[in-house]
Amino acid sequence: MKVLQFTVPVAIDKSIILQKDVLPYFYPYLHRHQEVQLTWVQQGEGTLVADNNMHAFRPNDIFWLGANQPHIFKSDPSYFLPRNRKKVMAQTLFFNSDGALSALFNLPEMKPLKNFVLQQQSGFKVPTPQTTEISACMLRIINTSGPEQLMHFVELLRLLSGYPDIAPLAAVNKKVTVSDHDGIRIGNIYNYIMHHYEQPITLEDAAGQVHMTPHAFCRFFKKHTRRTFVSFLNEVRINEACKKLTDGDYDNIATVAYTTGFNSITNFNRVFKSVTGKSPSQYLNNYFQHVDQG
Repeated sequence: MKVLQFTVPVAIDKSIILQKDVLPYFYPYLHRHQEVQLTWVQQGEGTLVADNNMHAFRPNDIFWLGANQPHIFKSDPSYFLPRNRKKVMAQTLFFNSDGALSALFNLPEMKPLKNFVLQQQSGFKVPTPQTTEISACMLRIINTSGPEQLMHFVELLRLLSGYPDIAPLAAVNKKVTVSDHDGIRIGNIYNYIMHHYEQPITLEDAAGQVHMTPHAFCRFFKKHTRRTFVSFLNEVRINEACKKLTDGDYDNIATVAYTTGFNSITNFNRVFKSVTGKSPSQYLNNYFQHVDQG
């Protein structure tokens, strides 16, 4: 894996690029592109890595990714198993406000929406109560063309810009500059952790994946991710634990702890609270309260 500067195919007669994916798993490379991306996950689950932050995704989640924001929709490991019959499905909209749409965004009437786009460089997840409204608007864009499609696109931006308190996907707005060479290393580390998080992983194991000494690896990882390797590994494990808890496929919290790489329930509870701000039981209660209210 590397941070690829991805080129989105652009149709000659289109300023808004639409893409429908029906695949065994999502595009497996950490990448970025000049276009803003709005992805509606219709089928599939896994972890979205945006910059250096992780977010679980499930069917009907919608994510905005800023221009040139490194990201990867990492499908759950089960999607890569032999004889896997699972599929992912997504609808994605790409646009470049500095490209073919620049004349539109430079109109005085579009200033609020242009400012909104510029302010969302760190991306965001569409709030759950608004996913039905936004997915319906995306379908109107997909199913129309010409001026009508452009009108629906402007309406989409208007709706998104009106939602209060949108939380960014990445905690910081300042982008970390990553060369292709370092991007390869970071991508390999992410890939290794996401496929082996349930197993014991030592600092030496991770450093060996990129052929570095543990000391050099620690400095490299902290420089490019602004966190320690252990804190990143814990976040991956807790992110997976949150998905397992809310999916309801496990009998108890202890089972979830041991299947996400923790060797004691005490340590799991401590790390879980440090990452989420809640105990596992509080997290579950809060999650299902929101589900019931929805």
